[in-house]
Amino acid sequence: MAQEKSFYMTAEGKVKLQEELEHLKNERRKEVVERIKEARGFGDLSENSEYDAAKDEQAFVEARIQTVENMIRHAVIIENDNDNPDMVSMGKSVTFQELPDGDEETYTIVGSAEADPFEGKISNDSPMAQSLIGHEVGDKVTVVTPGGELDVKIVSVTTK
Repeated sequence: MAQEKSFYMTAEGKVKLQEELEHLKNERRKEVVERIKEARGFGDLSENSEYDAAKDEQAFVEARIQTVENMIRHAVIIENDNDNPDMVSMGKSVTFQELPDGDEETYTIVGSAEADPFEGKISNDSPMAQSLIGHEVGDKVTVVTPGGELDVKIVSVTTK
């Protein structure tokens, strides 16, 4: 039997997924069922775009419920490595400066399930995170990205 994929996330990320699951099951499902009932009242289902749209939305909601349930079931909570507080690892925030004289940027390294670059959270699978993990404050690191190589210096590492 195939091995199930683990989903690395912070405890906060797991709570957010659990909240999303509750919302999907208790609110969105009911809303979609109501839309389907309304659309049925419009007559012939074979030419009823509202009905088709509601059924598509129902399929999306049910698929998302299954995805979120699977992610929660196979969640691996990221534990911070307190042995070396200056080492970049999952669950920590890292501030780095693009060399030679770029601005400082700060990202928290999380699992792919809760990555959101707009909120400053990058996936441990990203080229940036993979290059930084295991390095310490003061290290100069070359990050290989699809757009080319980028040299950075790690300025600080903090634990949330």
